[in-house]
Formats: sequence, structure tokens, C-alpha cells
Amino acid sequence: MAKNFEPENKLPNMIGPGTKIKGDIETNGDIKIDGTIEGNIVSKGKVLVGQNGVVNGEVKCTNCDIYGTFDGQLQVTELLSLKASSKLHGDVRTSKLSIEPGAIFTGTCKMDEKVTPPANPNAKK
Repeated sequence: MAKNFEPENKLPNMIGPGTKIKGDIETNGDIKIDGTIEGNIVSKGKVLVGQNGVVNGEVKCTNCDIYGTFDGQLQVTELLSLKASSKLHGDVRTSKLSIEPGAIFTGTCKMDEKVTPPANPNAKK
């Protein structure tokens, strides 16, 4: 009987400042990005792009807080929060959107109550 992997603790995955990753990331938990990601991210938890974080690619997640820079396509099942220091360029699909004064958002946004949740990263293809 196969079991889905669930993290035993709530510590997020962290990509630190000065780290650059080219490729795709899949996780069941939260992830905090203070470095640079060039690729796609699928998370069943929250994706947090820190003030020095840069993401270029496609992200599918449950919740997302952006303090840094995002360029690409973003699909958030629940809440997307653009903080005052954020710069988002791209296309967004989310259920709920929060934009603080000072945030930069260039692109399109489609709000829909039924945004598809991210697929289980451990599911066999």
C-alpha cells in the first residue's frame, strides 16, 4: 500500500541568498526563495519569494507571498499576496489576491473560485 509522503515537520525548504538553481522543483511542503530560480515550481504548500528572491518560470502552489521579483506564470489555489517590495511581471490565476501599495504588477490576472490545486509531486506519471 503506497503512502503519500507528508513532511513530519513544518520547516520550509529554503533557497538561500547567492544560490541559483536552473531546473524544476516539486515539493509537498512550503518553500522560501531568497536566491534565484530559473524553472518551474510545484508546491502543495506556500511559495514565499523573499525580498532578494528572483523566480523566472511557472509556479503552481496553494498560497504565495511575493516580496521579491517574479517573472512568468503563476497559478495559486488560495491566496496570492503581493507585498510592497514585490515586482511581478506575468500572468496570474488565483482565487484571492492581495496587493499592498508600492507593489508592481504588470500582466494579466484571472480570479476564479475553482483554481486547480497543484498535482501531487510524488504521483507517478
